[in-house]
Amino acid sequence: MSTVAKVIELVGTSEVSWDDAAAQAVKAASRTLHGISGVEVTNMTAKVENGKIVAYKTTVKIAFAVDV
Repeated sequence: MSTVAKVIELVGTSEVSWDDAAAQAVKAASRTLHGISGVEVTNMTAKVENGKIVAYKTTVKIAFAVDV
């Protein structure tokens, strides 16, 4: 049996860390997507205010199985 996967790109945010921002993106995706098989982090950025990071943003590509 062949497997087909689809990949989508999401941006997760967190006030804690880049890791948490990625986890938030996967958590949100898992509410409506089933069969998530992997995640690739493609970019990490942050918002800075008064010399301090106040928000972390992580761009991820999420792969999930497609029913064929």
